[in-house]
Amino acid sequence: MHFKKIAFSTQQHAYPNLWDIGALLVVLAIIIVFSIAAKQMTSPFDVGEPISISLSAWCLPDYALRTVMRMFIAMGISLVITFIFGTWAAKSKHAERVIIPMVDILQSVPILGFLSISVPTFIGLFPHSLLGPECAAIFAVVTSQVWNMLLGFYQSLKSVPSELIDAARLFHLNAWQRFWRVEVPMTIPSLLWNMMLSMSAGWFFVVASEAISISNQFIMLPGVGSYIAVAIEQSNHTAIIYAILTMLGVIILYDQLLFRPLMSWSDKFRTDLEPNDHMAESWVTDVFLRSRWFKRVGHFLALCRDIVINIRLIPQREKQLETSVQNNKLLSLLGAICHISIYVAIFSALFMLLNFILSEARWQDVVLTLGLGLATTIKIFIMIALCSLIWIPIGVWVGLRPKVAAIIQPIAQFCAAFPANLLYPLVVMAIMFFHANITLFTAPLMVLGTQWYILFNVIAGTTTLPKELLMASRLFGVRGWLKWKRVILPIIFPYYITGAMAAAGGAWNASIVAESLNWGEQRLHAIGLGAYISDMTYSGQPAQEALGIIVMCVFVVVINRFVWRPLYGLAERRFHLE
Repeated sequence: MHFKKIAFSTQQHAYPNLWDIGALLVVLAIIIVFSIAAKQMTSPFDVGEPISISLSAWCLPDYALRTVMRMFIAMGISLVITFIFGTWAAKSKHAERVIIPMVDILQSVPILGFLSISVPTFIGLFPHSLLGPECAAIFAVVTSQVWNMLLGFYQSLKSVPSELIDAARLFHLNAWQRFWRVEVPMTIPSLLWNMMLSMSAGWFFVVASEAISISNQFIMLPGVGSYIAVAIEQSNHTAIIYAILTMLGVIILYDQLLFRPLMSWSDKFRTDLEPNDHMAESWVTDVFLRSRWFKRVGHFLALCRDIVINIRLIPQREKQLETSVQNNKLLSLLGAICHISIYVAIFSALFMLLNFILSEARWQDVVLTLGLGLATTIKIFIMIALCSLIWIPIGVWVGLRPKVAAIIQPIAQFCAAFPANLLYPLVVMAIMFFHANITLFTAPLMVLGTQWYILFNVIAGTTTLPKELLMASRLFGVRGWLKWKRVILPIIFPYYITGAMAAAGGAWNASIVAESLNWGEQRLHAIGLGAYISDMTYSGQPAQEALGIIVMCVFVVVINRFVWRPLYGLAERRFHLE
């Protein structure tokens, strides 16, 4: 009788329930929507063929779908790059010496610089097809998302507590198992917050990536970004309001269908022992957990994941293999040759680029760009300092209260995703009305979209504070500034450095659109390197544009080398969680 009950129960669970139907509808809706967007991305197109962008509100759902598709693909590519190069840099000192400086350089390159290279390349790869400009736009979005995620993942891997690594070795986990069982779970909170912020950064640059204008060639890809560009060009306030409402809806959908389920899933990786903390909730997660068929699919996928993770090297040879690799002189020689080849290629490319610039530009242009770069640097550092004074206390306060974080997350995500160029018309009108100083009053626009890097990273760092440490500080009466100095700041300091560095890099990119404001026929140009690059790009002067981009890269690399890198080293030496 007992076996009959078990058999009947198993047979009963084989039938779908109402939750299965709901989950199936969600999955089918996502598949259909993305299939339609993918088909539109491969439609025929020739360079010079005009693509009309309608400001009708009825066209916005289709435009939003196209934009969401590009950003979703870009996020997937960014994740792959983050896991490959972030892990490589964290695990290999030789790779770290190359990858991290390259990231410093690449994140300083303006999105217009990437577009000037990627658009001709992808159009050549996919002639007579819209897939070429689509790939160029996706590539541009990737360059606005990936650097923050890569640096955050790299920093989290370097900050994994050593006792967890020792415990993994004690349980005889190999490097592959240790990576997926110990190291990746420790990076999940920071990675998720940086993914949300990177998605928001993609929204900030979506106008430049969809409304491509290079050397008097205009390509308008259907999307929310091109809709905003046309609305700004035509000074259409109603269309701007429609775009804001559409973005709000898209961000809510992203939060409900993607980020909130991920936050709920990330609770399983918490390291604290306090059971009464607020857990992230998601109706999407509840639907799939209560379904029968999809729950079985989840168990099957978990089984496949465990099979992949638990692949082991031959135990007897694993240690010998690691020792032989470390002592292999041939491998060291190949590494040295690889480094020399990379440096030779970089210096050769720089030599050819400088030769091209100096053949077209004058030495007065070099002096001018250096002075403009210094002006932009001063503005960025002042803005980062002010944002830090505001967002560090707020981020810690939110991070220590999970219930508040669940409420603040979508609000902060929308604020971070809100394109600052939608506020530019108000700034232009205010500056013109009050006859205000353009350079002074446009400076906050550079960090309007990048200040959230600081907030999100501080929140992510605060969530890693061990509850036992907080309880011990309360037990010993550690309060006020002493608590901040001895408990909170040492833990969040590595995360803050990551956020501040990313915010500074984003501010350099944002300076191109923040220092050169357009609204209809009104044109305002502040004193700064961003305005110079913007003017040279749209006037079709490639040598001066390349000169401005190189000077910007030089400033960013020097600042990273002498400011942010030493702070990173300080975070590893003194504030590493042991």
